[in-house]
Amino acid sequence: MDDEFVNRLTVFTEEKAWQQGRSQCPVSTKSETFCSCFSVALLLSLWSRAETAGIPDGVLRMECHDRYFMIAVDPSFTGDEPHFEAVDETGAYAITQLYAAQCGYSINVHPLPGHVELRASYFSCQTQNKDDEMFTFNFNLNVTQEGKEVTYPLNKTCSPSLPWSPREVTCETNYMEVSVRSEVTCPSGTKKDDWNSLKPVNGVPVEAVHATIFSRQSWVVLMVDLVAACSMDEGLYHESGYMMWETPEMLYPNLDGQQVNVGLKGELVAQPVAEERGYIVGKQNNTIQICIPENAAGRCRKCCGDNLYEFYVYHLYLEQILVDEDRVETRIRFLRTLATPLLPSSIFTENQTVLEENMFTVYLGDVPEDVQLAAVHLNGQEFTVPLNVSSFIITKVVHPNNTHGYKLKVPFEDPVVLQQIFLRDAQVLQLDMSSVIMNVLCLQFSKTDAVLHYAVLHYILNINYTLTVLPEKDFYYHMESVVALVTDVCKSIPLKAPPQFDAVCTESGISFKLDHRPFDYLWEITIDSDLLTSELADQHGYIMSNDSNSLLLEVPLFSHGYEYKNISLKGFFGTFEIIMRDLETSEVQGSTIKTCSLLQNSLVEHASFLF
Repeated sequence: MDDEFVNRLTVFTEEKAWQQGRSQCPVSTKSETFCSCFSVALLLSLWSRAETAGIPDGVLRMECHDRYFMIAVDPSFTGDEPHFEAVDETGAYAITQLYAAQCGYSINVHPLPGHVELRASYFSCQTQNKDDEMFTFNFNLNVTQEGKEVTYPLNKTCSPSLPWSPREVTCETNYMEVSVRSEVTCPSGTKKDDWNSLKPVNGVPVEAVHATIFSRQSWVVLMVDLVAACSMDEGLYHESGYMMWETPEMLYPNLDGQQVNVGLKGELVAQPVAEERGYIVGKQNNTIQICIPENAAGRCRKCCGDNLYEFYVYHLYLEQILVDEDRVETRIRFLRTLATPLLPSSIFTENQTVLEENMFTVYLGDVPEDVQLAAVHLNGQEFTVPLNVSSFIITKVVHPNNTHGYKLKVPFEDPVVLQQIFLRDAQVLQLDMSSVIMNVLCLQFSKTDAVLHYAVLHYILNINYTLTVLPEKDFYYHMESVVALVTDVCKSIPLKAPPQFDAVCTESGISFKLDHRPFDYLWEITIDSDLLTSELADQHGYIMSNDSNSLLLEVPLFSHGYEYKNISLKGFFGTFEIIMRDLETSEVQGSTIKTCSLLQNSLVEHASFLF
């Protein structure tokens, strides 16, 4: 290695070991690396498509980040316990929990979005470092498939694009990394403090390490005094919809803060950009507070439980840039996983029914993005989604905040809707009424104004939404009952008009046709005052046929019931009337009258009937 290269020392300390037993802290000194310039990006996350033979597409992702290399693999391919090995020219080293903390590796299982993640520092033990400009990583992924252990080699070369700062501290989930240039001056004197400690600073738990590193170069012994301090705050969720994380503003008393960059999932953006995205970066009592909005891009969320709880996971990435009195820069980076407690789902229903539309409109809102509507039960009848019925509709409504809703429309007269009439004594008069029965009741009520005045019609729709939580396909049920009240019952229900025949003139007389309706039995059909029956038709020479669909009546000219007008040598007019009467009172409710012009031939042929 050329002599002009500047010596850079990197130290890893086992953060996780302090959390378990804080009396000791193993320190692993990375062998010295030499560089003329130090690089990496503020954020340029370089995506790499895995070209490893035998691994299906989509289950492996490799990325170069600003200060670390990341491998993400889907547990559906690796199983619940994948094993990684770090490989160099001396062999393969199993990345255990202890070895990871000592050598700059971090393995994390993320149920959301569902992958196992390995992060490797650019100064991790087995990384090939070329002048601090090019870093080559070699790993083995060991998985068990069909009872056999299979090894997949993974490799990637990263070239960071952001210059290295003279001092850098990384606070990983399981270790601290301290990296300095040897040309940076260190404070003189000696300290008698404990070399590692956990203590609160402004109410925030802080892990601090003080170590002195000796390095021999030729005939020179280099001594570097290293101090690392990291906030151990676990985050706090506020009901206002923010996840807050804190770190003391001055972790290093001799340094002044200059800049804060923040983001999620390895992405860093400047404070003004983060604030445009809804973050709140503030200071209180010499403490930096980072408030992450609940719906921040890059956050992970999940629904769970029979009562549809949800929680959010944030993979926080924070950078502080500090300077000393000589304007020498120090960068401190934090990688933290923060999670909210279980939060009740905010799914709600809103009755948007407008009586004048004669239909129910019910909105189901704030449905999370990983929850879908599978079916609805309406008054006990199940209808799967998408619907295969045309009498009512369900429309999906999508919102910008990654939630959606469903709008259900059901006509009042749909057979699935329950109907009840309540009278003055608050007793139910009739349940599950059809429109036919309703008309009968209204006809009866019309005779008693007092009954009409106190009758209230209830349309009732009991809804049970069946929702599916993806990808597990767990079921969640949300129930709602809606009622539409109509106080002026008979005016609100259009009373059915009496039957009306279609009539046409023929050469032999007049032909009448009536298409049957379910409620036609409410009326009597008469000729004058005589009820129209088969016997009456035979008696007067009418030709009548009656089936389930229609009634046909042929009335020959000069049959009983005709009325003749304007009789002359050229012809005359014949009129025949069919009368509809109330079934109970026999009062006339309507009629069908047909007049036809008859020619001279008919007049001569049937003159005896006219004179």
